[in-house]
Amino acid sequence: MKLTIDIDLDAIADDPAGEAGRILRYWAGALSQMDLSAEAEHALMNSTYDAEVGTIKITAEK
Repeated sequence: MKLTIDIDLDAIADDPAGEAGRILRYWAGALSQMDLSAEAEHALMNSTYDAEVGTIKITAEK
């Protein structure tokens, strides 16, 4: 399986580094509760949850 985190820094208007850090901390904490053996895709949202700024994907390794 492959875990891919794709954050579009250009889609983050204010403090891209801070927002990317917040997103990574959130999902790092969530990984222990996720089924990493099944394919999945989730939207990554900005801190106000009004815009998608990327995706996190679990895919079968090719």
